[in-house]
Amino acid sequence: MRTDDTSLNSQIKKFNQLQNKLRQYWQGKDLFEQDGYDILVLPSFSIDQKVGQKVSGFLHYEERLLFSLIRLKNPKTRLIYVTGQPLSPIIIEYYLQLLPGIPFSHARDRLLLLTTYDNSFKPLTQKILERPRLVERIRRALRPDKSYMVCFNSTYLEQELSLRLEIPLFASSPQLNYWGSKSGSRAIFSECSIPHPDGSPLVKTVDDLVLQTNQLWERQPNLQKIVIKLNEGFSGEGNAVLDCKKIAEFAPNKANKSDRISAISKSFNGLSFQAKEETWSNFSSRIPELGAIVEAFIEGEEKRSPSVQGYITPNGEVKILSTHDQILGGPDGQIYLGCRFPADQAYRLELQALGLKIGQALAKRGAMERYGVDFLAVRKVTHQGEEWDIQAIEINLRKGGTTHPFMTLKLLTNGSYDETTGLFYTQQGQEKYYIASDNLQKPQYAGLLPDDLMDIIAKHHLHFDSSNKTGTLFHLMGALSEFGKLGLTCIGNSLAEAEAIYQQVEQVLDKETETINDVSGELITPNLPIIWTL
Repeated sequence: MRTDDTSLNSQIKKFNQLQNKLRQYWQGKDLFEQDGYDILVLPSFSIDQKVGQKVSGFLHYEERLLFSLIRLKNPKTRLIYVTGQPLSPIIIEYYLQLLPGIPFSHARDRLLLLTTYDNSFKPLTQKILERPRLVERIRRALRPDKSYMVCFNSTYLEQELSLRLEIPLFASSPQLNYWGSKSGSRAIFSECSIPHPDGSPLVKTVDDLVLQTNQLWERQPNLQKIVIKLNEGFSGEGNAVLDCKKIAEFAPNKANKSDRISAISKSFNGLSFQAKEETWSNFSSRIPELGAIVEAFIEGEEKRSPSVQGYITPNGEVKILSTHDQILGGPDGQIYLGCRFPADQAYRLELQALGLKIGQALAKRGAMERYGVDFLAVRKVTHQGEEWDIQAIEINLRKGGTTHPFMTLKLLTNGSYDETTGLFYTQQGQEKYYIASDNLQKPQYAGLLPDDLMDIIAKHHLHFDSSNKTGTLFHLMGALSEFGKLGLTCIGNSLAEAEAIYQQVEQVLDKETETINDVSGELITPNLPIIWTL
């Protein structure tokens, strides 16, 4: 065995030993609900840099895990939150003021904010590892055998930081990441007999991608579209769609195989890419590194994109956390924009059953913490009535776009999810619903500072009301000024109320940022707060 292989195996063994500590910590109670631990939060994404650059305001997505600050409601919990760029103090104050029964100063004393002062698109964990003094400062701040780290997604970077700090990572081992890829997901679905679209195995060359596309089309000659996916895409940004109608004269039974393969190859230059400004030249250059698959595009007059979220304890127990109907956009409805909780009652319990089966397969492989499964649901009307055809699309072996809204609801209300109904109830038995988005974005919002947003929230009473547990919690506030982009979770006692709250927030922001002409013809912005100087 080579020396580097021996070293790698030694690192994996030590990492697994650290993760075993989580089983000792667990003691039959949710680790996050236990008090007295130090939690290191790494909120950024360890994903391909070129993928991240295509997401507007991507660096500010570090703010999506700020709901973790609400864990400081446990009076002995300490939290270290590391970011690539400094967070505005008013954003931190906004979250800490939400803590029930905990003085602001008490919570703030137990929060350590650190930053790398690095605005590059390198993964946050890589930035930390490149700064040994910062690593040492974090290590000194953590109590031995009373600490663990959490992250958005687990890679070998997070594994290395876990080893340097000698604390366990509460996430699936990076050795299991294949099962959260497009091809790994399809393997799990097949193993568990979960319905999923016809498609291909993983390929690493464009030539093989062309051949697999042809084989799929030959198996299903009536396909209208075919989806091509990078194996490690993010939020649909790594997807492209081939319109078979544009090369219909080369369809099976209309042309020979050689001509069809040639037509498919040429058509890749005209794919409908879901990421803005994507090109075939760039997309195809990622295939040898990331790999790709092809899948049948599911058609339907009424089509939805529900998802289920699950949780695997360090002891391997699986439970369902939530279901959502995802809000998708982009040229072909492949880009994640937001979600509604819960998923439609017509299929939410079926989603739970499928999600549990998939979670158990992941748990057998040693996965832990959160996972999510995305589906497509197509409404069909038969002589027996209405039914929904459910197809599994992919597994996310990490936190996702639905993680922070649900955890926000849970932490703010101290309520619980009822698997028998698929609904969420407060301690008083009140049902709760929400609509959440990371993509409330308009050009006119650009230029708003976090302080401006706080003024607007206060003026129009848009804050979360702790007395009736309804209202809005904002995130991605740092992305407002440059990108005109904001995230929010709107919580109501019904889905209609949550919708109304969301619409009110949008209408208020539109009104506060609209420009009008004064008598001289110059553009002015109304309703600006007065700035007092001393």
